[in-house]
Amino acid sequence: MIYHVTVGDRTYVVELGPHGASIDGRLVRADFERLEASPVRSLVVDGASYRVAARRAGSGFWDLHLQGRRIRAEVVDERTREIRQMTGAGSGPSGPRPIEAPMPGLVVRIEVAEGDVVKAGQGVVIVEAMKMENELTAVADAVVRKIHVKEGQTVEKDQLLVDLAAPDEGASDPDGADRAREGDA
Repeated sequence: MIYHVTVGDRTYVVELGPHGASIDGRLVRADFERLEASPVRSLVVDGASYRVAARRAGSGFWDLHLQGRRIRAEVVDERTREIRQMTGAGSGPSGPRPIEAPMPGLVVRIEVAEGDVVKAGQGVVIVEAMKMENELTAVADAVVRKIHVKEGQTVEKDQLLVDLAAPDEGASDPDGADRAREGDA
């Protein structure tokens, strides 16, 4: 079975077969097991062991927590990918997405300021949850529009932490006032 796994701006071709797994044509030794009724999985790749917390985040999307970092991955099988290409259907809107808390926790550090330009994969906020620090990153190049939290603040799951805008939108309208006026017209 062939899957196309997109993380940030990079897509990997992952093939799972009777003789093992390959990533972009490179054979790897891999083992992946779910740990008893939890979102935590044990991942071993070429002898290196990792604990990964994985949560489905919609059709084909997964939120992964690995070594203190939050990673959003899209996983598409070969058939779905071909159908999308034939019909012109994309994987949804592209560009920056707001940073939201993946679980309840404590804001440990804010690594950006309003108006900063961030690159895809760059750390934005660090949230501590279950005694682990999780670095939340930008999924695309962006400008920090508005920071909604402070260091030391307790946050709830799915709470908005940081608004990001496409680089060409900038941070000129941090409160969304222009959009609100457009809606009144």
